[in-house]
Amino acid sequence: MKKSNTVPFMPAPDYGRSLSGFSINLLSTDLAKALIFQRDVLQAEILHQDEDLLILRGYHSNWMVHADHTYDKHPLLADTQAQPRRGAGAELRLHGCDPDAAAARARQHGFKLLDGPRDQPDHGLREAHIIDADGYVWVPDRPL
Repeated sequence: MKKSNTVPFMPAPDYGRSLSGFSINLLSTDLAKALIFQRDVLQAEILHQDEDLLILRGYHSNWMVHADHTYDKHPLLADTQAQPRRGAGAELRLHGCDPDAAAARARQHGFKLLDGPRDQPDHGLREAHIIDADGYVWVPDRPL
């Protein structure tokens, strides 16, 4: 159930039509913590924020984070809540995001580093695996 009465930066149908390629939409138990991670750790540009939704842009990509309550009538919420950790088995990669700087900011804000930062010569990348407050694994990386 939507709680916010804020006016979005653009009408939802227009934003939907503006998207292309690949994007992600994540569910969050705590949008305030998600905002800290997105803004302060990943340094994503916040296009819209309210108590229901974050719309973000960075590293040539757009993505959204919805509060759980906005999916109260969608079967995805129950399925998501039944999992021991959200995002397990998936890496959300941000190419061009400095892994050393992101890892330092993550530590500063109390987020968990799963791995790195370290060089991955087989991939040609330096990368870090950072777990956000909802259990999603973000991988900022840069070419070696």
